[in-house]
Amino acid sequence: MIEVLKEQFTESMSREDKENRLREFLQILVLKVLRDKGWFENLAFVGGTALRILFNARRFSEDLDFSLTNPAGYDFEKLCGELHREIELHGLKMEKTLKKVKTVNNVMLKFPGLLNELGISPLPGQKLSIKLEVDTNPPRGGKIENSLVNKTYMFYVKHFGLSSMFAAKISACFYREYTKGRDFYDLIWYLARKVEPDYELLNNAIRQTQGKAPGVNAKNIKEFLLNNLKKTDLKKAAEDVERFLDDKSELKLFNYELIKDSIDSVFR
Repeated sequence: MIEVLKEQFTESMSREDKENRLREFLQILVLKVLRDKGWFENLAFVGGTALRILFNARRFSEDLDFSLTNPAGYDFEKLCGELHREIELHGLKMEKTLKKVKTVNNVMLKFPGLLNELGISPLPGQKLSIKLEVDTNPPRGGKIENSLVNKTYMFYVKHFGLSSMFAAKISACFYREYTKGRDFYDLIWYLARKVEPDYELLNNAIRQTQGKAPGVNAKNIKEFLLNNLKKTDLKKAAEDVERFLDDKSELKLFNYELIKDSIDSVFR
C-alpha cells in the first residue's frame, strides 16, 4: 500500500498538495470499505468531499460527511470497528476516537507515522487525520442518487443529489456558528453549475437549527441569498479555504460583486 500511495505524488508537488492528495486517497479507501461492508444501505454521502470525489469540485476537504437515511440495522460502533479492521488489512495503521454528540456520530481516524513514512513530514509522531461524521437526524426532503466513483477504485455510492446538497450548503453558509470558507467556495461552485436548491430541504434545514423556517422559495431565493451574503466576511472565508484549493488564484472569487453577478444569472 505504501508504494501505491507514493504513486499519487510527483517531485514538484508541495508538502501541502501531497498531504491533501494523501488524505483524498484515504477518503476514497474509506468510502470503498463502507460500500463493501454494506453501510450505504443506511447512509448517504453528502458535503464538500462528496462534491470533490463525485463531481470533481476543485477544492480538497478534510471530512467525510453522511446523512442517516435508513436507521434499520445502523450501528455506529460496529461501522467503526469494521472500518478499522479493513483499513489495517490494507496494510495501514489506524487509530480511532469515537464521539456521539446529540444526533451526530463522529469518529476521528488517525494514521500514525504515515506522513513520515511517505517523506511528507520529518516528524515520526505526526498523524494524518480524517473526521467521519454521520448526521442521524438530517432535515427531511433529501433526494437520493447513486454515482460511480472511479478514482483508483471503482464502486458506486449513494448520495444526496446536487439540489439537496446545495440546500444543505446554503443553510450551513448562513446559519453555521462560525464562517467556514469551504462552505462559501462550494456556494460559488453550485452557482457556477446553475443548480437550484431543494426548497423543502432548505427550509427544513433552517428550521432545524433556528426553530423557524424562513419560507424560502423560487420567488425570494435571490433576495434571501443577497441579504445574507452582505453579512458575510468574505475575506475571512477566503483565508479559511486557501489551503484546500488546487488553484490559489480562485481566492479572487471571494468577491461580493462577483458572487452577486452569479446569483443574478442563476435566479432571474
